[in-house]
Amino acid sequence: MSCANPVKNQETVDGFIKQMASRHQFNEAALTDLFDHVELKDDIIKKISKPSESLPWYKYREIFLKTPRIKAGVQFWQENEQILATIEQETGVPAAIIVAIIGVETMYGKHTGNYRVIDALATLAFDYPPRSQFFRNELEEFLLLCREEHIDPLTPLGSYAGALGMPQFMPSSYRNYAIDYNKDNSRDIWHNSQDVIASIANYFVKHGWQAGQPVAFRLCDKCHKTVNTFPFLKEDLSLIKSNAINPNISRPLLSIKKAKIIAFKQEDGEELWAALDNFYVITRYNHSPLYAMAVFQLGLAISNQRISSLYEKDHNLTSHAGT
Repeated sequence: MSCANPVKNQETVDGFIKQMASRHQFNEAALTDLFDHVELKDDIIKKISKPSESLPWYKYREIFLKTPRIKAGVQFWQENEQILATIEQETGVPAAIIVAIIGVETMYGKHTGNYRVIDALATLAFDYPPRSQFFRNELEEFLLLCREEHIDPLTPLGSYAGALGMPQFMPSSYRNYAIDYNKDNSRDIWHNSQDVIASIANYFVKHGWQAGQPVAFRLCDKCHKTVNTFPFLKEDLSLIKSNAINPNISRPLLSIKKAKIIAFKQEDGEELWAALDNFYVITRYNHSPLYAMAVFQLGLAISNQRISSLYEKDHNLTSHAGT
């Protein structure tokens, strides 16, 4: 059960309310009443202090590259095939990446969070000094979002960090990148798959996704620790020759000028990957390289399973046990 506490520093809250009234013309008395109903949650502080991104890659990967999530991704793709194909054509963002994002974030809408967003954001804004300014900004964005979308601030539920809907957009991302794709006067990232898919694609486009370009290449398995200190996307890949152990570099890779070489920890060594521009774009969604690699590999797994399923359907292989 979540434990609720009163705000420890009421002066900080009062200052925030006055700022919202001055900067955005909110009613000060109404905001004061609103924050009287806000609860700070101790378990939110505990969760954000131990993120899953602190795990080694081989354990982190196991969370997301499981059969149920891959199968659910194939099903989501099948159910939304037309809109995914249209958005991929319009934006250049692959359907596999969009589907994988939704799978990693919320298991296709099954786990969107059970915290009141305002409680989560207020807890981290007023009771978590390491990132208080970031979450204070997000709390400001959330209140603006609620006013613009005519939402009761006490109603929306989300993650312990205040992320919203199927794609888990932070409030600032919602305001900047969410799209009302089906033109029903609502940017519904909770229930409307068209809005969700278009909004994720828009996020990637606005952060520099390069259509038709690769995401990452694996250079070697079970490497000893090697190059993982290059400034992101600053080094020429010719440096791999002198720094990596027995790199397996394909001819197309040599034509790419920018990459970061990242080592992902396995139980018995490390995988060495060349992460390219589009890998960096995925990290704008979540800054962890582990997260970006999980999205990339889940997208590949879902795409491969989908192709396999389509092949079996076309050739009716499932009816021939000996095939």
